[in-house]
Amino acid sequence: MRKRVLSGIRATGRLHLGNYLGAVKGMIELQNNPSYQCLYMVADAHTITTPYDPKQLSDNRKEIIIDYLASGLDPQKSILFIQSQIPEHFELTYYFSSIVTIARMQHLPTYKEKVKQYPQNNTMALLNYPILMAADILVYKANLVPVGADQEPHLEVAREIGRKMNQLFKTDFPEPIRFATKGEYIPSLKGEGKMSKSVEGSYINLTDSFDEIRKKIRSIPTATTAGGPLIGGLKTLFILGQIFLSSTDYQNFKNQYNQGNLQFSQMKDTLAQVIYEELKSFQERRKEIEKNEDYVNEVIKEGAIRAREIASQTLKEVKEKMGF
Repeated sequence: MRKRVLSGIRATGRLHLGNYLGAVKGMIELQNNPSYQCLYMVADAHTITTPYDPKQLSDNRKEIIIDYLASGLDPQKSILFIQSQIPEHFELTYYFSSIVTIARMQHLPTYKEKVKQYPQNNTMALLNYPILMAADILVYKANLVPVGADQEPHLEVAREIGRKMNQLFKTDFPEPIRFATKGEYIPSLKGEGKMSKSVEGSYINLTDSFDEIRKKIRSIPTATTAGGPLIGGLKTLFILGQIFLSSTDYQNFKNQYNQGNLQFSQMKDTLAQVIYEELKSFQERRKEIEKNEDYVNEVIKEGAIRAREIASQTLKEVKEKMGF
């Protein structure tokens, strides 16, 4: 039996460089490995746990599917679907919520962070986020979840729920584990935290023009003089340099920095040019795909059908064993 993989990206906007390097490239590697069956969703229901614009949410759902396709995710090899089109996720969330305490959810560090960030939006949806995530994973009995290390507390909740369901109701849920992929942490252009769609000015969209990319790279906060420890924006600049620049160019810039004579503007403009060149093929593929609306709609429709075939069987098993 192939191991099953489940991952998703929130529908808060088009994919950015951090999504691509930190998630999508790893997702592509997995889909091309015959040992895995991959399901990749647009996590639109998770998007409404924090303030959002309904019109943007509606648009973003399809835009992310187009980004997935342009990046190289193949609907013949992977199941690409939109979370909210699979009602089994939400019904299973409710059943799972009957075995999880409020206190357990309130103690999660991610929940506390979001409450601090959005004190006026401390909703039940936010509190239940990890239970919905557990349902996302376990409704497909997924073994592997390629997400960042910051999601490990949520994965532990999914494992706890699976174990408890197995103990109480004799279900057969696996214990999902985080599957780390290369380059999973891409720093924010602001010099603090990771690249995130929820932090304006922290990210480069995959669809950005050269001028937009150059402007954003130039905005990375750096020192007035070179030399010293790489912290904040300096660290971001050199991490991106290590990822995108040739080893020769990167080492030259690093040597100039250590010698105290690096021209930051030169390194930034060189980096911007290389990033833009890297994204050109993606942008060209994307333009072709978005012209074919019928194809995109068919991918979404077919993905929902295939995902529901699996999810409905799991839900049927759970309901029977819980006495429904």
